Amino acid sequence: MKVTDFSSKLIHWYHHHHRDLPWRHTSDPYQIWLSEVILQQTRVAQGLPYYLRFVEKYPTVQAMAEADEQDILRTWQGLGYYSRARNMHQTARQIVQEFNGVFPNSYEQLLRLKGVGNYTAAAIASFAFGEAVPAVDGNVYRVLARLFGIKTDIASHAAKKEFFELAKTLIPADNAAFFNQAMIEFGAIQCQPVAPDCLLCPFQDSCYAFQNGQQSVLPVKAKKAKVRNRFLNYLVLEWNGKLAMNLRGGKDVWQGLYDFFLIETLQLPESPDEFMEQPTVHSWFLESEIQVPQKTYVHLLSHQKLHVQFWRLRFADSANMALPDNLSFFSFDQVEQLPKPILIDSFLKEHYFSNFISPN
Repeated sequence: MKVTDFSSKLIHWYHHHHRDLPWRHTSDPYQIWLSEVILQQTRVAQGLPYYLRFVEKYPTVQAMAEADEQDILRTWQGLGYYSRARNMHQTARQIVQEFNGVFPNSYEQLLRLKGVGNYTAAAIASFAFGEAVPAVDGNVYRVLARLFGIKTDIASHAAKKEFFELAKTLIPADNAAFFNQAMIEFGAIQCQPVAPDCLLCPFQDSCYAFQNGQQSVLPVKAKKAKVRNRFLNYLVLEWNGKLAMNLRGGKDVWQGLYDFFLIETLQLPESPDEFMEQPTVHSWFLESEIQVPQKTYVHLLSHQKLHVQFWRLRFADSANMALPDNLSFFSFDQVEQLPKPILIDSFLKEHYFSNFISPN
């Protein structure tokens, strides 16, 4: 198939089948960048409300740069991979400080921004500025691998160059934005990972995977790393109409978010007796009204499977509460506003905030 035939056929498909999404009605690099960061984390249906929320709350890169990190994390809450939200905030500040609040207008310059990789830089450069550089994401890997029969492992370093160079031969210099949008959209809704719609595909007669029955084989991708199981025990300390919350630091998951006092074990305990070796915890259990966990929560991260129990310890208002340095008491209204992992937020909504009054 000729290159011109490929691009014209693809763009024709896009005109008739693409989804109407707000970031496709703008050439503002800030809004395009924002949409790309969010969509790296989630599907369009879930990401769209977050995009609209961010645009409303931070309408410019200057507004995002001036925002407090905790506010950014709270707005991001539920998308996961919170390091991306922190990187996004730092990138906004970099644009303000180093580029006078104006987005770089070329692929090479965009790569200088923190957290902006090849794909995001190409997407902004082509969608906002019309630069003919291919934006190669997972959807594009899949489309190219199937159409052209490429069996290089897409997780390998060599694949990045191979797929990028192939896409560069296909992209029309005068219609880069539409071509990139079309490639991404085609992979998202036509050439899907499972059960691609091959019977109505405009490339059916020339697709290697269809002709050879290899739709389920291509693209080739190395197996994911083994998932690690972790067992987390949260002590939810309730006192005087407040909850004790912990600001997470270090290099573990959920950095910069709030959770409860945590004890990690090799397996989930069945009784409070298994916590009694720690003097502070021992005194908490002796002095409080204990509500043992009613269920175990299972929460999946990229390479971790968390098995979580919440032990609710309610203290008398007259109790003398001395907390470790990493814990502080917050009112229920304050807790509701703190940035939290979705697991913690779900527990709070289930047990505390369903009626937005005192805890159950």
